[in-house]
Amino acid sequence: MLLVAGIIPIPDLPLIQGYAKMDGSNLQIDGYNIPCNQGTAAMVSAALTVTNYLGTDPPRVVFAGDIGSGVGSRFIYRYLIDNVVRLEPKVLALHYCMPDLKLTVELCNTVERCVKRPVLLADAASMYAAKAASVASRFDIFTPDLSEIAFLADPEAIHPAYINKYLFEADCSKIPELIEKAYQYNGAAKNLLVKGAVDYIVTEGKIIEKVDEPDVPILECIGGTGDTITGMVAAFADADLELHQAAVISAKANRAAGEYADVTPADTVFKLINNFPVVLKNNLCLWSGVCTF
Repeated sequence: MLLVAGIIPIPDLPLIQGYAKMDGSNLQIDGYNIPCNQGTAAMVSAALTVTNYLGTDPPRVVFAGDIGSGVGSRFIYRYLIDNVVRLEPKVLALHYCMPDLKLTVELCNTVERCVKRPVLLADAASMYAAKAASVASRFDIFTPDLSEIAFLADPEAIHPAYINKYLFEADCSKIPELIEKAYQYNGAAKNLLVKGAVDYIVTEGKIIEKVDEPDVPILECIGGTGDTITGMVAAFADADLELHQAAVISAKANRAAGEYADVTPADTVFKLINNFPVVLKNNLCLWSGVCTF
């Protein structure tokens, strides 16, 4: 089972949980319709398109409303701490949550008590919390962008807004150096997918592949395109692909969907998501070498 957790910027949304399905341009979970335009909802929507294509179980989702108070985030942390051993997910993907270092450590400790430890993935604020709580190395994969890999590489920073000026001003050419520093200072997961003009796939500090084609610069203008990559990685990991392979395929699929959709800056990420099925149909066998899905 793929279990995805994160907050939604809807103040009165209670803790909801259940298997995701699409309802037009919305996610439907536990009787609630959630717009899948960016953030955790976009991540789940991308994961759902992959699970639908592969014929695997849809992602099970834990959402709560939170616009900065931290209350919904704490509901999510507590739900996972109380239930993850019972739920036995194959992949636990953590996305936007207001960082709580104590609860992050408690959740990591609880995950270790699972009969079969799940693949542990983090992006966005959950990744920040893991780094700040000094448990980054206990995660299996992070999916940072340029500013986030700079944060992971800064031993003093506790949030991307406070990274060292030198790192903050780093350009894409500095990514290999930042990756090296992130591992040196224990700020990285075992695997990384560093998203950007060039996507870097990293295992235990070694860059094993780069993805730079097709080149669709407009994707940088559309909110949520990094979230869709993360969702696909989680879904492919749940289908038993190796993490580095899941990362490569997801990076390629995101770019190809942008090209297929001929996206413009005015588009939403949903246009990208709608093109994932045809991208996978046309390319997954070639990219993965696994053609039996």
